Amino acid sequence: MRAAQTDLTGRARLRDAAIEGFAAQGFDESLRTIAARAGVSAGLVRHHFGSKEALRAECDATVLDRYRTLKVESLQAGPANIFAAFPAARGSGILLVYILRSVREGGAAGREFIEALVAEALTLTREAVDRGLVVPSRDEEARVRLLVYQAVGALVVRMTMNPTTALDDFQAVTEQFYTDTMLPTLELFTEGLLTDRSYLEQYLQHAGSLHHPPAGPAGETPPR
Repeated sequence: MRAAQTDLTGRARLRDAAIEGFAAQGFDESLRTIAARAGVSAGLVRHHFGSKEALRAECDATVLDRYRTLKVESLQAGPANIFAAFPAARGSGILLVYILRSVREGGAAGREFIEALVAEALTLTREAVDRGLVVPSRDEEARVRLLVYQAVGALVVRMTMNPTTALDDFQAVTEQFYTDTMLPTLELFTEGLLTDRSYLEQYLQHAGSLHHPPAGPAGETPPR
């Protein structure tokens, strides 16, 4: 039993070291460097994961799981509790930069990561709608996909416009990102942008109401 626990602990240490290393330096980080970051021998990486690809896959899954946990906790906590703990901890910064690296890398891995983010966000949004916290949408998946694309895209653009940002300073990256985006995001989410419904009504007439059933006000579930 003790040996098994040690084995599991070593695997978790390597996984977390890889997540931090990939976030800080990119996915070209070597297995030897990851092992050194975890304080173990390089041979243990292959012992636990077999290959760098398998290690990356477990890191992706863990980051998505931790992202979901943060989202759930933020939805369950009241606004005062959320902002009392603001800015976010270093661990949140690691997740933020890891996601940025995955998307900027492109390719199949980046696309799969985005699709996983959309799926997670869709589940959480539907739960929030059922609780009356979020206004329902005529097309929930389309709205969630737009919000995920905008959020991730804003992060990518911000880092592109600030090439000297030290991505391995996870706390600083997170603090600056949320300082820049929190107010306008909450304004848009809470108060909206347009002063009347004319553009929406015209679009619904043009697109056909049968494809866009009416959404109810906050707390009401739209027709399925």
